Amino acid sequence: MSNLPLFRDPWAKRNAWRQSSVFQPRVMFRNIFPGFGIAVVAFSAYVLADNLIFSSQHNERQHH
Repeated sequence: MSNLPLFRDPWAKRNAWRQSSVFQPRVMFRNIFPGFGIAVVAFSAYVLADNLIFSSQHNERQHH
């Protein structure tokens, strides 16, 4: 006799994708906004550069 259960699910292979780690709720939530972290860092660097570099040039023009 085989070791397979007597009553096995014929749809088990077709539903196996649901158990994949890609479809876990934590992974799905983390991938809602792809690239959001990189965008926040890039925007912060832009604002910092704008405030430090261009504010000194702007102040020099106001005094003259």
